[in-house]
Amino acid sequence: MTPRRWVAHANPAMSTLISSVIGEQWVRDLAELEKLKPYAAADQAAFQAEWQGVKQANKQRLAGLIKKECGVVVNTQAMFDVQVKRIHEYKRQLLNVLHVIHLYSAIKQGSAEHVADRVVIIGGKAAPGYYMAKSIIKLINNVAEVVNNDPEIGDRLKLVFFPNYRVSSMEVIAAAADLSEQISTAGKEASGTGNMKFMMNGALTVGTYDGANIEILEAVGEDNFFLFGLKAEEVAELHGHYQPEKYVENDSDLQQVVQLLSSGHFNACEPGIFDDILNAMFNPDDPWMTFADFRAYVEAQEQVSQLWQDQQSWTRKSILNTASSGFFSTDRTMAEYNRDIWKLV
Repeated sequence: MTPRRWVAHANPAMSTLISSVIGEQWVRDLAELEKLKPYAAADQAAFQAEWQGVKQANKQRLAGLIKKECGVVVNTQAMFDVQVKRIHEYKRQLLNVLHVIHLYSAIKQGSAEHVADRVVIIGGKAAPGYYMAKSIIKLINNVAEVVNNDPEIGDRLKLVFFPNYRVSSMEVIAAAADLSEQISTAGKEASGTGNMKFMMNGALTVGTYDGANIEILEAVGEDNFFLFGLKAEEVAELHGHYQPEKYVENDSDLQQVVQLLSSGHFNACEPGIFDDILNAMFNPDDPWMTFADFRAYVEAQEQVSQLWQDQQSWTRKSILNTASSGFFSTDRTMAEYNRDIWKLV
């Protein structure tokens, strides 16, 4: 990713703050961001408070855009939990929605005392003829309609689907995100760049061992990344004897989520509209193995929630994510290509 577009332009307040302590050279040499690491230390409370202030201002800006485009008022003190990318089964927006339903159920049942307030933001477009992706968008919007209008839920949980997702929206979203969702089925994602944009802007990542997540994990360290789920070789081994119903039978939380989906709770006036989604998840040949990763995903999100409630620790990890993102600059990539392949200079 180019730091000029995705940090300097998209997040000018953070850029100014970074330059105030390490100078402006990082804009031309992103490896210079390594110099930020000392500012993640416990004795750098003043800088960390400024970092929090910048993030909060960016969240206020995004909240305004959400109200304008989606008609939803969100709590900017809540965690902004973001998944914006092409809508596709392998990217598993569906797993994200199952977790939202799980949180909704827990709050309704009074068993979510230690769950952090959260605004889940999903955005992206589906191919015109991709029926299942369109169905997932429909499910997201139906769940959002129920969750966002339930007085028992209030500001504890909101779900927003960004319409007409585009680059100009991404610039605002990336600067404001607290948590980056990179949850594709392991082995299915060749590589993406959205996760890099979020990392550069100080978001923490919850993700599978897949695609560029692997390089982000190596760069920032396991302590600053929420890793979960099957690895690619485990997914491959499970093919042919995957029994999705067993995961449901052995997990009361997943049972509750499936019950809410199958009972028509989110589609009272549209009976059966989500049957194809349920059937796909219960199919032993489901290549995305959504149920198989559900429990690990919920547990990773519990770790996210716990850390979020320690804002000092969260902020330090946010700074470390930005400080560790230099490897992902297009400048480095082009310099290496020129040195090894193009030999233009």
